[in-house]
Amino acid sequence: MTRPLDGVTVVSLEHAIAAPFCTRQLADLGARVIKVERPGSGDFARAYDTRVRGQASHFVWTNRSKESLTLDLKNPEAMAVLRELLKDADVLVQNLAPGAAARMGLSFEALSATHPQLIVCDISGYGEDGPYRDKKAYDLLIQSEAGLLSITGTPDAPSKAGNSMADIAAGMYAYTNILSALLLRGKTGQGSHIDVSMLEALGEWMGYPLYYTYDGAAPPPRTAASHASIYPYGPFAAGDGGTVMLGLQNEREWKVFCEVVLGDAALATDARFSTNALRNVNRADLQQLILGVFAAMNTAEVEARLDQAQIANARMNDMAGLWAHPQLKARQRWQQVGSPAGDIPALLPPGRNNRYDYRMDPVPAVGEHTEAILRELGLDDAAVQALRQAQSI
Repeated sequence: MTRPLDGVTVVSLEHAIAAPFCTRQLADLGARVIKVERPGSGDFARAYDTRVRGQASHFVWTNRSKESLTLDLKNPEAMAVLRELLKDADVLVQNLAPGAAARMGLSFEALSATHPQLIVCDISGYGEDGPYRDKKAYDLLIQSEAGLLSITGTPDAPSKAGNSMADIAAGMYAYTNILSALLLRGKTGQGSHIDVSMLEALGEWMGYPLYYTYDGAAPPPRTAASHASIYPYGPFAAGDGGTVMLGLQNEREWKVFCEVVLGDAALATDARFSTNALRNVNRADLQQLILGVFAAMNTAEVEARLDQAQIANARMNDMAGLWAHPQLKARQRWQQVGSPAGDIPALLPPGRNNRYDYRMDPVPAVGEHTEAILRELGLDDAAVQALRQAQSI
């Protein structure tokens, strides 16, 4: 089967999460992704932990289906290899320190003169201009700057999201911008410069709380795992100690919830709870009523009653529950991919397409493809050995 990005070559000067997450998705669609790493240690995300057979969890997640090329770009010989590689590349992605790529002559302006079809995607914390341009940016810092911490957590304490939300947001927008640039190049023949900011990416995801506070209005409160403005919507304990997540979206569901789940149809018109706004204001009273009913049932019984009423609900899974999720198994979403430590399971990318299968190739070892790539560029044994002696690769 032909994949959408078969024949597209991506060169990436990447580390950590945002750029690798972007380029892995390009590889999923068939692109050849050449990951440029430091000789010896490689991407520093390789050393974040050792949870996957001695390999880092972040790294195996974001780097399958790539080729690893080690280059010390401080050496002119290594930079010459990179420039040779870029001659036939379609996309250059980088998330180096602010200004680092430009200082090496790898800005869009510098490259487009000789590579007019090249798409250059720069990923940074705050973007290529503005007063925050040179600030270091890590995921937690951007979660803070974008206001995510202010609305996440309990009334007593803010909390970061448990995953790298700012990195993921930036990686997703880099990915979709590159796809758009490839489509545009197909129409114009010209490459593009893409400037993706982690702050702007996560800021877009903050659209609801931003508009909730429009014109100086009070922000949504931190309500732990409950919804800040819809109630009941969140976790509720069952009598056996289990937790059920449930959510109501409208007044029709509220009426059915009272009749079928709580067994009290009259509660639907109680003056304290007759609208979502009133239920939100009086959530403490309503919570006690719900917990009182659920205390007489185990988790499965609560879920069964919610299903009977067609009220949205879910179990509060942990990671073990997600690994073993019956829906993922039934839809055959797990596949084995290779790695330096042997085969490991990996989730297929979201979205099934009847025209092609995703590329699911191994996670590379540091520099695993260096010699093969150099030979593609026409270097012979003596030239490769000279690069090694100069510690350029």
